[in-house]
Amino acid sequence: MPFDYKKEYKAFYLPPKTPQLITVPEMRFLAVRGRGDPNVPGGDYQKALEMLYAVAYTVKMSPRAGHDMEGFFDYVVPPLEGLWRQDGTEDMDFSHKERFSWISMIRLPEFVTEDEYRWALNEAEKKKKLDLSRMEYFTYAEGECVQCMHLGPYDAEPATVAAMEAFAREAGCVPDFSDRRLHHEIYLSDPRHSAPEKCKTVIRHPVRRA
Repeated sequence: MPFDYKKEYKAFYLPPKTPQLITVPEMRFLAVRGRGDPNVPGGDYQKALEMLYAVAYTVKMSPRAGHDMEGFFDYVVPPLEGLWRQDGTEDMDFSHKERFSWISMIRLPEFVTEDEYRWALNEAEKKKKLDLSRMEYFTYAEGECVQCMHLGPYDAEPATVAAMEAFAREAGCVPDFSDRRLHHEIYLSDPRHSAPEKCKTVIRHPVRRA
């Protein structure tokens, strides 16, 4: 599916405050996998974000580096996203963040082929002096999901998730979590600069027809 923010942004990044069903096509991402509490200062999650933004902005600024990518167009770097799970459960227990396994991601424009990804990776490693060996060119086909805009702190997400699950049941759907279909969050607010009650997070859960 072509990468077109004007057509896609509202559907995939600005859902309503009430749950909706949506079919998400295959997308390409920069991704870093890890485990543990994302709030630990200087921890693994924070290091993953540094890696992701280093490569994401290397792609965006590639024309200034004299590197021409076929099909390149100027764009806004998409919001940070995350796939989350806890071993042994489909629910998110926010009282035990140390048990999280996560894949932190930033979406790539369609013109970023694997070859161009490798160029950006090598360029970012040289300029930023980072070890980017954990970075992945990650393709994710999410399929049918229920999603909703969550307003407020992350620890208050269970109420929004409960509303999503009730809506999905009424629509004839059941949860469809697996190793590849996970609790998905898209962060539209920077918690460092936004009051917790004003944070906007898209929550997306995989479903299938009952």
